[in-house]
Amino acid sequence: MSPPVGSKVPVTRRESASERNPVAVKRKLIEVSIPLDAINKNSAVEKNVRSGHPSTLHLWWARRPLAAARAVLFAQLVDDPSSHPERFPDEAAQSLERDRLHALIEELSDWENSNDEDLLRRAAQEIATSVGTDAVTLLDPFAGGGTIPLEAKRLGLSAHANDLNPLPVLLNNVMLQLVDRFTLSDPVTGGAPGRQAEMLAQDLRVYAELLEADAADRVHENYPAMPDGSVPLVYFWARTVTCPNPACRIETPLVNSWRLSGRRGAEAHMSPVVDLASRVVNVEIVHGSGAEPDGTLSRTGGICVNCGSTIPLPYIKAQGVEHGLGARLLAMQVRVGKSRFFVVPDDAQRKAASIQAPDIDWLDAELSTHSQYMAPPRYGMTRFKDLFSARQLTTLNAFVDGLDAVQKRAEQDARAAGLSDDGVSYSDGGKGARAYGEAVRILLALGIDRLVNRQSTLCIWHANRGTVEQVFARQAYSMTWLFAEANPFGGASGSFSGQVDYLAKSLAALPQGNGTVTEMPAQAMPVPTNAVVSTDPPYYDNVPYADLSDFFIVWLRRMLGGTVPYFRTLLSPKTDELVADHVRWEGKDRAREFFERGMADVFEHVGTAHHPEIPMTVYYAYKQTDAELEGSASTGWETLLSALIRAGWEIVGTWPIRTEQPGGLRELGRNSLASSVVIVCRRRAASETFGSRADFVRALKSELPEAVRIQRRTSISPVDEQQSAIGPGMAVFSRYASIVESDGSRMTVRDALKVINATLDEVLADQETDFDLPTRFAVAWYRHSGYDAGRFGDADNMARGWNTSVETMARHGILTARGGRVHLLQADEYPESYDVTADSFVSAWEVMHHAMRIQQAQGIPATGVFLRSATQRADPIDLELVRDLAHLLYRIADELKRTRDASAFNAFASSWSDFIEAGRAGVPSTDSSVPLDFGGLE
Repeated sequence: MSPPVGSKVPVTRRESASERNPVAVKRKLIEVSIPLDAINKNSAVEKNVRSGHPSTLHLWWARRPLAAARAVLFAQLVDDPSSHPERFPDEAAQSLERDRLHALIEELSDWENSNDEDLLRRAAQEIATSVGTDAVTLLDPFAGGGTIPLEAKRLGLSAHANDLNPLPVLLNNVMLQLVDRFTLSDPVTGGAPGRQAEMLAQDLRVYAELLEADAADRVHENYPAMPDGSVPLVYFWARTVTCPNPACRIETPLVNSWRLSGRRGAEAHMSPVVDLASRVVNVEIVHGSGAEPDGTLSRTGGICVNCGSTIPLPYIKAQGVEHGLGARLLAMQVRVGKSRFFVVPDDAQRKAASIQAPDIDWLDAELSTHSQYMAPPRYGMTRFKDLFSARQLTTLNAFVDGLDAVQKRAEQDARAAGLSDDGVSYSDGGKGARAYGEAVRILLALGIDRLVNRQSTLCIWHANRGTVEQVFARQAYSMTWLFAEANPFGGASGSFSGQVDYLAKSLAALPQGNGTVTEMPAQAMPVPTNAVVSTDPPYYDNVPYADLSDFFIVWLRRMLGGTVPYFRTLLSPKTDELVADHVRWEGKDRAREFFERGMADVFEHVGTAHHPEIPMTVYYAYKQTDAELEGSASTGWETLLSALIRAGWEIVGTWPIRTEQPGGLRELGRNSLASSVVIVCRRRAASETFGSRADFVRALKSELPEAVRIQRRTSISPVDEQQSAIGPGMAVFSRYASIVESDGSRMTVRDALKVINATLDEVLADQETDFDLPTRFAVAWYRHSGYDAGRFGDADNMARGWNTSVETMARHGILTARGGRVHLLQADEYPESYDVTADSFVSAWEVMHHAMRIQQAQGIPATGVFLRSATQRADPIDLELVRDLAHLLYRIADELKRTRDASAFNAFASSWSDFIEAGRAGVPSTDSSVPLDFGGLE
């Protein structure tokens, strides 16, 4: 019998490198068991945190949650109790100690505990007990947004962050070094004393106000108030093109939607009004939830609002390339007192917005023309300056020009506050007044760069939230048609003060500790002796970091080129960037070869000095499938795993970390993952065995069933199951020096992935035999017809094959048979007045569908109570089978493209641990002396 679902049991694995040499190497907690469900829940919750989160220092892409990084680092360093038989001699003692460590990890992974000094002290003590008192250096070769080094610092480790790109190098410098550089007794601006980071944040707010006031003095005439005194907050612009109809020639706006507000009770939209005399289009504001006019733009082109002529997309692109697209100010949001209204701009507002663009030659750099993620160049916007309006360029340049004076003021204040007047710069390690002034400049530059992300013609308006959205809502330069321009001095969405507020709160919450930063290719970075690596490398070709970050780097180079040494080139380095860019490398095969070779070099490089007693952890969250006749293989996985194995690492464990709430149609439609898989690796021992394909398959069939059960106990979502199962499969593969095929050749990782996927299919198919007869029939009929009605004759033939009948299945309450048609009941068709404890026979199919009905109608608590009731029958239902059924049905629905069904099954299975917890809370025992047996619910 398998252990109860969700119980904290040791993960049983075949011998790894650490187990084969138990005297020299002790197993770490991450190699045995971690409280994955708690980590997943806290990671998903953290995704919605903004205030005070390090991610709000500045945008970076594909960050990992702090909760996950903190928990993984702790479990990577702390010994599993089984490594100390002298202290924990039996399984009971080990389980008790493991539960204690799990509880500590659960606390650590909670965002609310990020700066709990007592908790962090206890965590640091546990780490020291396992690794000794000598300082452990955490090394992240691909530091990116800095999550992993920051959490290492929070846990009391020495952290070293490396990246090739100057933007993440700057961010890591701020998080790891800047906040600890200066010794302040009070803020230099005279605020209240506090932690060093808190006092820096106070000073930042003061100097940001000075900078904003200076910029406002320079450009205030470009943001006039309305005649009634109302203050414009947001300006709504539409790109325009001349109608190609010779009899019309109106400057027609290209608008996806005319909506201004979708908030209930405050709905508003624009309605176009053609001014034939001026050959332009204005609007009137319509309030209420009435019908909105259709937009004038679709995927194939536009429609003239005057004559109705079609405006083909090639014509729009040609006009943009040859003449540049026009832009017309259509509407504004203004503030009167505490209220906000949408109004039509007057002539004064149009004049203020239509100024001459400044000549900023340092924004003349050319944009990438990569077809995968660069839309603006197709419409003639080929330079960085083309992504901003004239007013936006003028205002942003005013902020940049004001930095020198504010930096000088900060240096004077620091000197007056008692900081050393040593003249040593920040980049040279200075801790005095000059360095403090430069540190303030760095922080203000980040604030301006945040403003750049809200002051571009690529920013859109979120009508439901009422906010100006950043440029990179997607990991691409997307084309916008109705764009929103925030008033940077308006104090509302998109304003400078709003950006500084995010930045200051994030800065104030940063921990103290030791950290260093380098800027170089990961293959060449310095590796400290006995370093411990945890890293989140680039996801193949999924995120074009260099091209995306250039949007910010052109500004940061102007602001900080003389302050820090990171911005030596006009744009970010491209040649050494470890992404599989098929355009840069002129083909997918060459891009893949570059990526795999580079990753192997990195992991071999860090392996030469890696701590011999501590495993390495690597995050990966990429899903791309190349379909082939003989099977399928995940390209991103293949290249990373090939690199690890090629570099001499053995995979000893994998853990799926969920960072998104799973189950939505949007995610399923995109074939996206809800998890990052954390790969746990150790250096492969020198003497290893060889195996045959048969040996490999035999080991997979032996180990994958238990691996799948372990993963399901963590409430892994079905959408993640296949990719997450690759980890245990590769743990088998990487155990061998080589797998030998029948023709004598070595099995490649690509072929190994196909074998793993095929074996997983067999393992999951074998699980169907565990189901009761009605469930097995229902599964077979669902494959045939889904929830649609099918022919009675087909159902009858199928039932006879199962030695049953359609009538019997109907009596079990899982289908209806009328008029020669057979129809499986969907969840919402099951009766509400159902008592699972009173039914003479109940199938796993029935329980799952009743539970899904309750989940959809009444939520998680009621579902948990129902499932617990199902275990209290005279013949208790095996809830593991109910959970397994949901996974199986998701797999079938996904293969047959039944997207809505797949979404429902995924959401149900992904909420499993929540059901269990709710069941425990919702049904008290009637006799406290006799505990209720929750069986498979654990």
